[in-house]
Amino acid sequence: MAALQSLAFSSPVSQCAHQTRFPSGMPAGAVHRSGWSLFSGQPLCLQHSYCPPRRSFRIPRLSIMMVKPTIQFIQGTDEQTIPDVKLTKSRDGTNGMATFSFDQPSVFDSSGELGEITGFYMIDDEGVLQSVDVSAKFVNGKPARIEAKYVMRTPREWDRFMRFMERYANQNGLEFIKK
Repeated sequence: MAALQSLAFSSPVSQCAHQTRFPSGMPAGAVHRSGWSLFSGQPLCLQHSYCPPRRSFRIPRLSIMMVKPTIQFIQGTDEQTIPDVKLTKSRDGTNGMATFSFDQPSVFDSSGELGEITGFYMIDDEGVLQSVDVSAKFVNGKPARIEAKYVMRTPREWDRFMRFMERYANQNGLEFIKK
C-alpha cells in the first residue's frame, strides 16, 4: 500500500500545480470522477493534455451482393430455359461430370441480336464456373437443343459445383433424384 501511494505522489501525473488539494495531498481540480483507486480509495490525478480533434475517416464497408444463380451461354444474357441435369461421379469420388440438356433454349431467340454462344457459364455469389464443351442439336435445320458438359477433376471442384447446383435448384424449383 505504501509503495502504491508513494508511486502516485512521485509520478509526474500527480504534479498538478496551483490547485486545491485533498487532505491526502492530491489536487482537487485534476481528479477524474471515475478515477478512484480500488486499492485505497485514493483519487487519481489526470493531467490535461491537448488532443487534436478526431478526424472522421470514412471506412470502406464490405458490401455483399447476393447474385441470383443463373446459367448463361452469351455473357450478360441469362438462359430462361430450365435444363435437365445428369451427374456422374467416379467410384473413388475424385472426379465427375455434369451434363446439362436444354430443350428449346431461349438463347436461340436472342443469339442473332446479342452475339454468338461463347461458352457455358454458371454464375452465383461465389463466382463463375465455365465450360466450352457446348453442342447444339438441330431438327429440320433449326436449333432445337443445347447440351453442355462441365467436368470436375477434383473433390474441391465437385463441392463447388454442388453448392452452385443447390442454389440454382432452390431458385428454379429443381429437385435431386438419385438413380
